[in-house]
Amino acid sequence: MTNTALITGASRGLGLALARSLAGAGWNLVLTARGADDLERVAAELGATAIPGDVRDPAHVERLAGAAPELDLLVNNASDLGVTPLPPLARYPLEAFRVLLETNVTAPLALIQATLPALRAAQGAVVNVTSDAATGPYEGWGGYGATKAALEQLSNVLAAEEPQLRVWWVDPGEMNTRMLADAVGAEEAGAAADPAKVAAALHDLVGARPASGKVSLQ
Repeated sequence: MTNTALITGASRGLGLALARSLAGAGWNLVLTARGADDLERVAAELGATAIPGDVRDPAHVERLAGAAPELDLLVNNASDLGVTPLPPLARYPLEAFRVLLETNVTAPLALIQATLPALRAAQGAVVNVTSDAATGPYEGWGGYGATKAALEQLSNVLAAEEPQLRVWWVDPGEMNTRMLADAVGAEEAGAAADPAKVAAALHDLVGARPASGKVSLQ
């Protein structure tokens, strides 16, 4: 039987690298991202199902769950950095923070809720991509880090409530992605890890299926 994965934020960065790794192992993939053109190209490359849209949209969440009635792996990878240049908390725009919470915390929970019946039936797994900014006091990273801290605790409780599943909250470390470049500049981001190497480690994690918990990939 072919395994099925649903990956958000799959048009670039870690999401794209993981999609390529899983496709190479014969997985059936349902991919989503906001950029329709990039996503369609990735789906054509990998023979995957592309469903472009915004994970904050409840109707889009319903479409994604409907496209994966059998589901072995949900990867909540889509996230937003928030305001750039990264501002201190003293002047973080509150409306922007509310949107960031909706993208990085509420949307993953909505997708978990929508796909839980399929995941339970398969005794599947959930990967929530987090960050060391969830625990480290990095100046300027308070908005993003707070949302990732919330996602980590959400994952922690989900693991306790759904013992038949595997739930991993994964810190991928710094990667050479557009998001990191937006935060620290292209030069510093260029020295970070290749997302493909991080994706290979994440693929190994999925295959090994260890107990639920927090995982650092670097």
